[in-house]
Amino acid sequence: MPNSSLDKYIYSENPKEMLGWERLYAIAIGIARGLEYLHHSCNTRIVHFDIKPQNILLDKDFSPKIADFGLAKLCHTKESKVSMTGARGTIGFIAPEVHYRSFGVVSTKSDVYSYGMMLLEMVGGRRNVKSIVEKSSEKYFPDWIYDHFAQDDGLRACEITGELEEIARKMIIIGLWCIQVLPMYRPTITKVLEMFERNIDDLEMPPKQSFCELLESSAHNMDVQSATSTRSEEMSLVDSKNLQRLRTL
Repeated sequence: MPNSSLDKYIYSENPKEMLGWERLYAIAIGIARGLEYLHHSCNTRIVHFDIKPQNILLDKDFSPKIADFGLAKLCHTKESKVSMTGARGTIGFIAPEVHYRSFGVVSTKSDVYSYGMMLLEMVGGRRNVKSIVEKSSEKYFPDWIYDHFAQDDGLRACEITGELEEIARKMIIIGLWCIQVLPMYRPTITKVLEMFERNIDDLEMPPKQSFCELLESSAHNMDVQSATSTRSEEMSLVDSKNLQRLRTL
């Protein structure tokens, strides 16, 4: 592609100066439209499973093209979930349910999660997970920007000012919705496109979900379910034995 891939721009020292906020915004919408086509307009639904900046190619007009379908899965358009035998994707962009099925079923919303992580990297101009930072709170960008938004200084923290604030704010809010840990709380990619069209004042911040807390809660629930299941099996066995005794009386 004439303009290479998206990562060459958003990981540069001045990504907004290279692309400009309007073009960055247009690229974000273009990627969402591409995903909507894969998820809802193909004869067979396609889940990409590796949405990341390196797989977004830019043509001469900087129109985005989704590339590298090596990990993609096909499923019938009437099916909402995808059957898988193992995790797939790139670390930092993989949806939680792809690794831990207790979070929910794998579906097109797994691509939405990856898209949201990429959207936040486009705004932050950095990788979402950064090993070398001045403060430990800056290590994971989604949590850092969420906390600053809660303090109402998110855009200042990202050094975003002026008339382009609305574009950045909208991209951040949509990105945070897309990376909700539980897939049931994520929007579909069609809903994402609707959110881009809405006024910024109509978009609410999503609840902050802790991956670790939800993982612990999920593990606890599985233990409870396992214990309940075992108890039920034991009771069934006792009832069965009692029934056999009654039949011999």
